[in-house]
Amino acid sequence: MSTASDSQPKAEKRASRSLYNKHSKVYPRAVSGTFRRLKWAALFVLLGIYYILPWVRWDRGGHAPDQAVLLDLANRRFYLFFVELWPQQIYYLTGVLIVSAIGLFLATALAGRLWCGYACPQTVWTDLFVWVERKIEGDRGERIRLDQQPWGWSKFRKKAAKNAAWLLISLLTGGAWIFYFTDAPTLVAEMLRFQASSTAIGFIGLFTATTFILAGYAREQVCLYMCPWPRFQSAMTDEESLIVTYEDWRGEGRAPIRKSQTWDERVAAGHGDCIDCFACVQVCPTGIDIRDGMQMGCIGCGLCVDACNEVMHKIGRPGNLVRFDTQLNQVSQGTAGKRVPIRLIRPRTIIYAAMMTVVMGAIAAGLVFKPGLDISVLRDRAPLYVALSDGSIRNAYTFKISNMTRDPREYTLTVGGLAGAELAVAGEDQGKVSTGLKLSAAPDSVATYRIFVTVPTSSLHGASMGLTFTLTSANGETARYETVFMGPGN
Repeated sequence: MSTASDSQPKAEKRASRSLYNKHSKVYPRAVSGTFRRLKWAALFVLLGIYYILPWVRWDRGGHAPDQAVLLDLANRRFYLFFVELWPQQIYYLTGVLIVSAIGLFLATALAGRLWCGYACPQTVWTDLFVWVERKIEGDRGERIRLDQQPWGWSKFRKKAAKNAAWLLISLLTGGAWIFYFTDAPTLVAEMLRFQASSTAIGFIGLFTATTFILAGYAREQVCLYMCPWPRFQSAMTDEESLIVTYEDWRGEGRAPIRKSQTWDERVAAGHGDCIDCFACVQVCPTGIDIRDGMQMGCIGCGLCVDACNEVMHKIGRPGNLVRFDTQLNQVSQGTAGKRVPIRLIRPRTIIYAAMMTVVMGAIAAGLVFKPGLDISVLRDRAPLYVALSDGSIRNAYTFKISNMTRDPREYTLTVGGLAGAELAVAGEDQGKVSTGLKLSAAPDSVATYRIFVTVPTSSLHGASMGLTFTLTSANGETARYETVFMGPGN
């Protein structure tokens, strides 16, 4: 006999079946231990740096800003303590990004997702938000019961207090981020006088909203679905990388422990050290079960290690049933019953460390020998050249001098590559010179000149010829620029 369910078309059955697992809210439980203390230390240090750094002052002299770290987009400068970078020196930022990427690879090769568990902004702010939530709503069990109970004054009061605290933290976070792009005391004063620009207010609002949503409500969903790093971690680790592991050879078969049962009776029944208490799952920020093996959701924070060690201490068993270990050790202990030495120095880590050293050395050398002078030249394209009454040919160039010092500078401009070439400045009564044109630039500024180069016809041997500008400062610093001189050709 067929039923209504049997007669339902298969296509309709497939359409009614969900392709996604329903989201289950994670309620991390409080835990104490070595890794929890390390996470608190990382949180205090990183948040302290983030919130305090914009207020640190650094005297650069002159009219330069005195904020130690400032990305001054309006004036196109980046200040980092004693380092000052101009837009054309963006390659330093490229070097920093390369070092950061290789450093992340090195940390992952050594200890798995160390960055994710301790230093990632999402982890740090989520940790802070969960701590606030725990202080207001209680620990795991209390929060679960609060969410399950109907709305009332007590529930509303706690939820409102929690969200207000989250919003305050988010506002401080968004404000602190904007302080890195403008002078912090000045912006605060403008905000108190209600004179802050709409741009500043808009970006503070944007970063406040994203912090509130991502750290308060998205939490582990960011790690599981938005962050690309979990998809890469398996390629960055090897069998000798330290990762959070469950010693299944020791813990299985897992089963609850009974008070009347001796440990010998438990072993005789085929049970291991794991009493299936789910403490490791309850403290996990992403809600995974580490006993199921290495997973994309594991951020390598080690809180499950602390939770399991608490349980092992209570039942009188050795700790580190869940521990930071290598896959090689897990296989060796499970089969041969012995541990193998942990090798932090191996080809993969040596290569990463060497690459970081080379790039960091190049950045350091570049900063030590960073020039205080830079030039750029743009030749006029309309017209390509001008034929003068005496038969000579003239080209015009827009000449920019970047004086990257705090003092006014005087320069001498010469040109090479074409015999008899003469220089002149448009709009200035200096006359044509062949020995050297006198130019100047104000401190920390870009001076722009329109330069005429005039060459006799006898020196021209083609439609396009090489030309070299050489700018020399009074203290001997030199900058060169290769360009072309256009003529009528043969």
